Amino acid sequence: MSKHIGIVACSAEGAALCYRTLCTEAPARMGRHMHPEVSMHTHPLAAYMVHIHEGNWDAVADLMLSSARKLAKIGADFAICPDNTIHQAFDRVLDQSPIPWLHIAEEVGRVAVRQGYKCLALAGTKYLMTGPVYPGAVEPFGLSLEIPDDAERQEIDRIIFDELVNGIFTEDSRRYFYSVFQRLKNRGCDAAVLGCTEIPLIVDPADCPLPTLDSTRLLARAALDESLKQG
Repeated sequence: MSKHIGIVACSAEGAALCYRTLCTEAPARMGRHMHPEVSMHTHPLAAYMVHIHEGNWDAVADLMLSSARKLAKIGADFAICPDNTIHQAFDRVLDQSPIPWLHIAEEVGRVAVRQGYKCLALAGTKYLMTGPVYPGAVEPFGLSLEIPDDAERQEIDRIIFDELVNGIFTEDSRRYFYSVFQRLKNRGCDAAVLGCTEIPLIVDPADCPLPTLDSTRLLARAALDESLKQG
């Protein structure tokens, strides 16, 4: 029996990609048409954004916990959150959560180490790029981080909230990400963290100047591994 996965969602496109990844990659390990039991709960993105704009991470944690409690009541054994930014509230969640969680940035760090990377270029919301989530998660692995400059951070944040979370993917925005990653490669980065769960929907690893670490799919694969653990 596999463990029941609970998805604490925030934005629709990233959560959908995480769910699809779980369901499409599981059959290779579980058999045709098979995947673990998966349940999802999400509060509106707008509810999260009010608190994120205010820097009220306690309130963000309350929303995450609300979802986790509902998922636990319907049988979820553990939780994942396919949203990097709200992991800033992660430490506030763990002690009160009825079920354990996987941490998206820690999963990225583990894979980065296995693949031999040393210096990661981080792209995500402006809150994520300047926040503590990735430094706290990947520096214990001996990894370093570089982030875009201020103007680039503002434009990436605009693309995420005006376009990507709304399912809008343009060639101009794709090329913008590539130009930022090229500059970070020139500064010594050897891999790019797609640290907004929608970025993998616009960045093609085949065209990107740096190898990519797709936080959305890496979290989904880690959840599949956890679900299939015995005992």
